[in-house]
Amino acid sequence: MRAWIERQRCLIDFSVANLGRRKARNLGLLGAYILLVFLLASVVLYGDALRREARLLLADAPDIVVQRLSAGRHDLIAADRLDALRALRGVRRADGRLWGYHYDPTLAANTTLQVPLVNPPGPGETVLGATLARARGLNPGDTLALRGDDGAIRAFRITGLLSSASELVSADLMLVNEADYRAFFGIPAGFYTDLALTVGNPAEAGKIAEKILTRQPGSRVILKDEMRRTYDAVFNWRQGLLLTFLGTVLAAFALLAWDKASGLSAEERREIGILKAIGWETGDVMRMKFWEGALLSTCAFLAGYVLAYLHVFHGGGALFEPILKGWSVLYPKFTLTPQIDLMQLASLFFLSVLPYTAATLAPVWRAATLDPDEVMRE
Repeated sequence: MRAWIERQRCLIDFSVANLGRRKARNLGLLGAYILLVFLLASVVLYGDALRREARLLLADAPDIVVQRLSAGRHDLIAADRLDALRALRGVRRADGRLWGYHYDPTLAANTTLQVPLVNPPGPGETVLGATLARARGLNPGDTLALRGDDGAIRAFRITGLLSSASELVSADLMLVNEADYRAFFGIPAGFYTDLALTVGNPAEAGKIAEKILTRQPGSRVILKDEMRRTYDAVFNWRQGLLLTFLGTVLAAFALLAWDKASGLSAEERREIGILKAIGWETGDVMRMKFWEGALLSTCAFLAGYVLAYLHVFHGGGALFEPILKGWSVLYPKFTLTPQIDLMQLASLFFLSVLPYTAATLAPVWRAATLDPDEVMRE
């Protein structure tokens, strides 16, 4: 075993020296390889981090949301339905929710007004999402004036800002109390935007949803799992869109790998012939070239992955932020939680390192199996 390890060490030393003899070519190849891994790893890391953040934020979402449909559109729902929903077996809690959109001409974007179920602001007060406050240049203690649906101007004193940890879903959020909300949108008492249910056993949510649809026709029932799948689908679509654009980079690198696999240069063939002439076996030549490809591709993978990690978790993923976060006037700013998925890392490694390493062996095997005199004459 010790002799085998020493043999491999000598082959690696020779491979490193061999790579150094063609610095310009190998540095160019290394740079292209690092760029490819960096782009692919950045997209994968950023997309997975956003999906993970969305799942964490949705952990506190209601198990079931019930909405009323009128002519196929979302409409206000009467509060008297709450008693019928609370009576369903398995439902632990049912609450009416108030939320809606207000177009802000100053930002040319929609603002989401919501009445929190716990600790709502006082009359004439509001708590803003960090992105909205930043876009309007507002701080706690300032006053925000908005024109309601009745045309009247209403002023809200800002008492605080929402945590930046939730900025993915609270970027445009404005929390107000129930009286201010109903006056702003002109919604009478006894009506809600939708109803939020908490169930004792989440596994029974699907069955409870079926009961609601049977007993309350004309309702739309949304499960927490469906919310998660929607977020995943949105981020998957955006991630796939970016990967499609990166297809040109992948095609260019595929051509590079094909050129590597299609044959050796005259200098490389002559080098193999000399090694065979001085006593190297075909297996030794194959192992030496394997180490060349493995060292170059592994170094490129590690460098590209580290750069992608720094770009996503410390640089905010600046290259892909507008696409993966969404096309919006109010871009949320938040710090993604650094995390490395070993399965993801292994997949990227095998997809980027193994193909190139394998591509270097086919032409070497053809040259190494020929007679040394024939190879050197060619």
